[in-house]
Amino acid sequence: MDYYDNHNPPPSPNKKQKRRWLFPVSIGVIIGVLVVLVALPSLLETNILPETWTGQLEQGQESSQGPQDGDSQENYVNVDVSTQVTEAVEKVSAAVVGVTNIQRQSDFWQQQESQAGTGSGVIYKKDDKYAYVVTNHHVVEGADSVEVVFSDETHVQAEILGSDLFSDLAVLRMDAKHVDKTIQMGSSENVKVGEPAIAIGNPLGMRFSGSVTQGVISGKQRTIPQDFNQDGRADWQAEVIQTDAAINPGNSGGALINVEGQLVGINSMKINQTAVEGIGFAIPIDTARPIIQELEETGKIIRPYLGVEIYSLDEVPQTEWEKTLNLPNEVEGGVYIWSVESLSPADKAGLERLDVITHLDGEEVLNMIDLRKILYHEKEIGDVVEITFYRDGKQQTTKIKLGQQR
Repeated sequence: MDYYDNHNPPPSPNKKQKRRWLFPVSIGVIIGVLVVLVALPSLLETNILPETWTGQLEQGQESSQGPQDGDSQENYVNVDVSTQVTEAVEKVSAAVVGVTNIQRQSDFWQQQESQAGTGSGVIYKKDDKYAYVVTNHHVVEGADSVEVVFSDETHVQAEILGSDLFSDLAVLRMDAKHVDKTIQMGSSENVKVGEPAIAIGNPLGMRFSGSVTQGVISGKQRTIPQDFNQDGRADWQAEVIQTDAAINPGNSGGALINVEGQLVGINSMKINQTAVEGIGFAIPIDTARPIIQELEETGKIIRPYLGVEIYSLDEVPQTEWEKTLNLPNEVEGGVYIWSVESLSPADKAGLERLDVITHLDGEEVLNMIDLRKILYHEKEIGDVVEITFYRDGKQQTTKIKLGQQR
């Protein structure tokens, strides 16, 4: 029996023999590697090795070496992210600016100016002296002065040339020396539902100036009720473009463009409800263009008027249609006259309080919005129109020469 100490097994009788032949083999491997390393460059030059081998070797060599002195980093990282959208944004972004509404506040001791609100605007025209910006009426409403804010935070004083409640449009004018680019106007008539739409503006004020959101044209010729005096009754229905491109507070007055970088709408509003997302609206540029021109030239929109205070018949309880207004059953809607302005076109035509207008030049009038749309979109000052109305239950007609809205 063999003995061993410290629980270590006795040496194997073959270990010395293994060491004798392992040493020369190791020496041979090392010499072989050195020979290959020395001879490899010469072999590469003679093209003896297969192309697949040389290609892999050269690629591995380049990877291990990395960028050399004098090489441009662009040779190693070059990602082209240019798209039609990025090109359109780059083309027009300088023409989209911020608009700041400044109002004066005074007390017994002093008068000071403060920022009452911010929005966006679009530079659409420039001449030798002035540059012109279109924005929303509600952005500059009540302003004592306005400032145009560029992307580099340059603030330029601007003048309000004109503003219109019904179209929600306003035109500003400033010194042309501050402006390099203007936007190209497109056509909202040609936009198609589903085509890309890009909104540019300043959501949440100038903190996020020049923000870009992308979506599609969700709908054309949408109508949105407008309650100007906040009495719970619609005073007007704005015709708008619907888009799912995000339009948030501060985007008002900004640009809605197509992929060609053309202005197709003026961003105006969004549905402010918790359960609603992705519904924003813009004023079609074809609707806005003549209003912009008139505001620029005259400072106001002059519309034809009748000279009456009217309310929609649907605001009157149904029982009063017969008791008070004596309307026959076939009358389904209209507007009733609450008061007639002295010496107005309506007064001269003989219209009276509680007369109910149902048709204008043969077009049915079901409510106050219908009447305004016919007057504002289809008629001109000085036109003679035929009005069909009911008085004491009897249908009558009269002709009115439309006057000028004061």
